[in-house]
Amino acid sequence: METLVKHARAWALALLAAAGPLTATAQDTSFVSPDILVLGDSQISFGSGPAFVDFFSDIEASCAPSMRQKRTLKALGTGQVAVIGVRSTSIHSWTARGGAAKGSVCDIDKKWKVNAGSYGSVNTSENPFVQIGQGRNYQFCRKGQSPFEAMFQEGYYAPRLLLLTFLGNAAKRWAESPDLTRRDAQRLAAQLPAGVPCIFMTTAPAYTKKVSMQRLKAQENIKAELDRAGMRCSFVSGITADTVAANQGNKSFFRRNKSGQVKDPYHPNERGARHHLRLVAPQLCEAIFTELRGARPPS
Repeated sequence: METLVKHARAWALALLAAAGPLTATAQDTSFVSPDILVLGDSQISFGSGPAFVDFFSDIEASCAPSMRQKRTLKALGTGQVAVIGVRSTSIHSWTARGGAAKGSVCDIDKKWKVNAGSYGSVNTSENPFVQIGQGRNYQFCRKGQSPFEAMFQEGYYAPRLLLLTFLGNAAKRWAESPDLTRRDAQRLAAQLPAGVPCIFMTTAPAYTKKVSMQRLKAQENIKAELDRAGMRCSFVSGITADTVAANQGNKSFFRRNKSGQVKDPYHPNERGARHHLRLVAPQLCEAIFTELRGARPPS
């Protein structure tokens, strides 16, 4: 109960911290786009946000690049990193122009009044929790546009490297519905800004085998549909034999209650998130340098 009270207080305080003038526009001249943008779901809010900031803030330490690869890092400019994770969202949320899907990104959370975790250059406060749509850095909710279209409109977010990391909230959708999976892939391919180096990485495995197996099937299906849709982003598989073995049944990588039982089997904690990034680093680093070179081997 004490933990829940602390979380409630943190989320409530976050509303005050995140609230900005609702008249703010994407063209606010005080906004500075991050050079590296990581955008994902609640895994960022519940554990991986700080891990992603650290990984991308020092790519040389994370990836041990060759001299040639070090030269490609100059394409990242100053290398400012922003990491944003919105709970209960996936690709269909970010590409929708209305309805409940878009509402997953833009509606104010009824319980906590905030719906996202934000880290890095777009949130220098001590409170990571924000409400999308409030404040100059989160104006993704323009009428008639999808959150992606609002985010990437001219004069607003223009990252030099984009990482999209999603899976869990669409696991059933992508595992069981070929039509919806195809539609998500097509809309994503159509709405991403041309010329931005991008990576699509599925999120980490869950604590239980049943959930991880569903996510593995979903991962295979969305990859196939992204390829079919002509998606130009490099694909990194978060569900692998190594990552499943690391997470499955490993209580130390998930939040536990006082009795030691796992209370959240879906979101690895920060320790689990950092270990996950170390395991996928070979794939992820290769994707980073492939994207920054502007060349991608045929799939």
